[in-house]
Amino acid sequence: MKVKVRLFALYREMVGQKQIEVDMEPGATVACLVERVSQRFPQFQPKALLAAVNGQYVDLEHPLHPGDEVAFLPPVSGGDNFMLTPEPISPDQVIAQVHKPDHGAVVTFVGTVRNQAEGKRVLCLEFEAYGEMAEQRMREIAEEIRKRWGVADVAIWHRTGRVEVGDIILVIAVGAPHRAQAFAACHYAIDRLKVVVPIWKKEVREDGEVWVGPEGHGEKEG
Repeated sequence: MKVKVRLFALYREMVGQKQIEVDMEPGATVACLVERVSQRFPQFQPKALLAAVNGQYVDLEHPLHPGDEVAFLPPVSGGDNFMLTPEPISPDQVIAQVHKPDHGAVVTFVGTVRNQAEGKRVLCLEFEAYGEMAEQRMREIAEEIRKRWGVADVAIWHRTGRVEVGDIILVIAVGAPHRAQAFAACHYAIDRLKVVVPIWKKEVREDGEVWVGPEGHGEKEG
């Protein structure tokens, strides 16, 4: 089957074309397509790829069908290791930032949207961030970890905008030579992020909307 691939920004420059057509086997996924394009264009080596199929964001295991139009999109903000994005986050992409041959452990925290809070049903969450400052604070957390545990590889990706129940909000990945370092550093990163990174959360509940602070206390709007 044939699928059309559109490439944007850095990925367009890697391949040297805005659009290509690729032959894929039946049952192939987006991940298979990424591998096929990388084989065809060795210079195409994306580290944090977002994908959309027919105008809808999908994960890498999304199945492809004949005639699909697939867009490969670089991250919308931040660097490889520290990023705010309104698009779905793949834990595998975050882990890839810190998974190196000299590491014996990679510890990952994945935060998701639960369906209730304080006995009320949660419909979704909305996140707002002071982007430039938030990313800088993430880098500072990583530097604190380096000084304290000697861990050089930390990645933090956080969603912004509306996030549905069950979706991933946050992924933190820490790579280290030993598991004790990795566990301690990841735990520290979670706690520090809640305190120093300017990201605000609104819970949209069945009984109204509530901005929730670091201690879990909220103030209703209206």
